Amino acid sequence: MIGALIIDLLAIHPVADGNGRLARLVTTYELLAAGYGVARYVSVEQRIFEAKNAYYQSLYESQRGWHEGQHTIWPWATFLVRILGGAYDDFEQRVAAGANSMGSKQDRVREHILGHAPAEFRTRDIHRALPGISSATVRLVLNELRDAGRISSRGTGAGARWHRNDRDGFDDGVDDSGR
Repeated sequence: MIGALIIDLLAIHPVADGNGRLARLVTTYELLAAGYGVARYVSVEQRIFEAKNAYYQSLYESQRGWHEGQHTIWPWATFLVRILGGAYDDFEQRVAAGANSMGSKQDRVREHILGHAPAEFRTRDIHRALPGISSATVRLVLNELRDAGRISSRGTGAGARWHRNDRDGFDDGVDDSGR
């Protein structure tokens, strides 16, 4: 129903400017009202904004034929479900990181990178999983782990992709080579 509401809202185009922002705000409000509490902890609006090409494509596909009553909500609904699934995944990572939050902030970043982050990640993924930890702290740990040979990067700046340099994606200190 939330997907149908947003398709109709955007097709009606109720305000001169800001319909997209309004639709994302209404989406968040309706998700919370329907009991999707993840919207309190993970910005569904930001996730939609970051996937704006897929967002616009799914809206276009769902609104074709709207004025004639010949449209389908499924491209948009599928997109929204994927966004929610990703939001719940982010929330789960945050909870897991919080459960292991003993130690310093640097320890938390190190533990997340080596034990919870995917084999390939970006700094923004770390910030999502560990809110409240500064960019300087994240950079410090990334540089430390890079210098120790535990991770490597492709690219620079915000677009850099980081990779763990372990074979199975998690370095548990056990030699997995069979020797």
